[in-house]
Parts: sequence; structure tokens; C-alpha cells
Amino acid sequence: MAANSAMVLLYWDIGRMILDRQEREGWGAKVIDRLSADLREAYPDMQGLSPRNLLHMRAFAATYPDGQLVKQLVSQLPWGHLVRLIQRIKDQDIRHWYVKKTIEHGWSRNILQMQIDAQAHKRQAKALTNFMATLPPADSDMAEQVFKDPYLFDFLGTADPRREREVEQALVDHIQRFLIELGNGFAFVGRQVHLEFSSRDYYLDLLFYHLKLRCYVVVELKAVPFDPGFVGQINMYLSAVDDLLRHHDDQPSIGLLLCRSKDRLVVEYALRDLNRPIGVAGWETKLVEKLPKELKGSLPSVAEIEAEFTEHRQRSSRARRRSR
Repeated sequence: MAANSAMVLLYWDIGRMILDRQEREGWGAKVIDRLSADLREAYPDMQGLSPRNLLHMRAFAATYPDGQLVKQLVSQLPWGHLVRLIQRIKDQDIRHWYVKKTIEHGWSRNILQMQIDAQAHKRQAKALTNFMATLPPADSDMAEQVFKDPYLFDFLGTADPRREREVEQALVDHIQRFLIELGNGFAFVGRQVHLEFSSRDYYLDLLFYHLKLRCYVVVELKAVPFDPGFVGQINMYLSAVDDLLRHHDDQPSIGLLLCRSKDRLVVEYALRDLNRPIGVAGWETKLVEKLPKELKGSLPSVAEIEAEFTEHRQRSSRARRRSR
């Protein structure tokens, strides 16, 4: 970490020098090419001195003019992460959010790229919850930050599951990607976890344990829009988990309802007077939502593809009958 920090600070110094010379002496791209050749000749064993990387250093220094900020925070990230952040994110506040989250969670470069593509900063702490009324202030603040809305399950492909069991199985099949989307701290306990009480069998869709919150998280999946009746079901499950599974050192269990859609006001009314912490969020699989606006209208919908396919089969069938 110390070596990485020293390298990042060196790159920032080089970038500042290039910026200063360009402002005072009108340096151009050819000068950067010559500077790269001179540096590589002077330091043959040192990597990262290509013209392209020098331009990255210049962009780095221009993006972060505050050397103190670079020294205290930004230098904690690997250089490849910083280049990716500078290239992909132009807003300083949003970039700063990803810097802090990457340091906090130890995201690799690929995971960072996935979080940027999925616009994690827009979804964090967006789930509708009753945490403020049901958890102590410190715990409620942390819990609010854990859950997001919506959850993006693009790794399920373009399929549109119609039943909860299909969604559960698909998520378990992609458990690593699912855990990444849930966020840092979630440990998978099981699917269709069996609970028995009052001489009846009950099964939790998905059960997790959150290492920072120190509590079980009961996840109920719904392939339909939110219904207030779902709240009563997950509230009962939370009571049972606290009685049957919770250790005396654990915090009260938290419920998370994942629905295909929801009405904010209906959710707020459904959660208002409950004494158990529950969050409600949506989930999506459609990759087309991430396309640029100008391209969305040019792509056919699933219904249009199915209609075209049906018409094609009918035309083919009529042609075969005529040929006979």
C-alpha cells in the first residue's frame, strides 16, 4: 500500500509538471512523446512511462488539483482504478463517492466497472423502509445504507421469470454476482430455509446474514407488483427467525421484499406502524434499460419479436401447404 501510494503521488507530480509546462510554455503532444522517451531512457527498469500513461497523469492532475486530497484519500487506490474513474465519471462528487466506496469495500477494477455500469450511486440507500422507526439511530443509519433500489439482476440474461421459484434458482445459480449486487457484508445462508412452528412448515425464499449489521436478513422474492399482504408474511418470518435462529448476540432480523414494481404511498402505509425493520425494493433484469436513449426506440420489444416470429412461422406454413 505504501509503494502504491508513493507511485500515485509520483504520477500526480509528473502530471502537475506537464500541466504547468503546457500552460507556461505551450507544450503539445509531441513534447509528451519526447518526455516519455527521455524518461524511459533514464529509468529503463521503470514501467508506466508511455505517452499514453503520461496523458493519464496529466488528466489525473487536472482532475485532482488538490494535492492534499490526493495524498490523504485518492492515493489509496491502485492506478488502474483511478484511470478508470477519470475516464468514466466526469462529475467530481459522483467520482468521490466511488473512490470512498472502493476503499471501503476493496472493489477490484472489474467490480468497480460493474458498479459504475450499474449506476450504484443512484440506487444506494433508496429502498423504502421503516428502519428509522424500528431500529436504534446508529443501526438504522447503517441499515439504510445497506439496501438499494432497484436491484439489477442483469446476469440473469434477458429472461423474464414469471414465478418466484424461477428467480430464486437463477439467483442461486449466479450467487457470486448476486452477492456483489446485494453489496458488501452479505453472507449467504440458504434458499428455501425450512422453519417449523405451530405444527406447520414454512420456507424462507432466501436467508442471509449481514456481517456488519450482525443480523439475519430475510429476502422474499416476488415476480409480481407489491401487495400489502406481502408485509404480513415477511413480518411473521422475521418473528420466527428471531425466535428460532437468532443468537442472543445478534441484532433483530431485517426483512427485504423484492418486487417487480411498487407504489410508494402503498408501501409507506403498509410499513408505517410495524415494529419490525422491513425494506421494500424493486428488481430488474432488462438490459435494454442501460442503452442510450437514442437507441432504445430502434430495438424491438420482446412482444414485437414474438409477433414477428409467429408471423414468420405462419407464412412458412402457408408456403409449404401451397407447395403441396
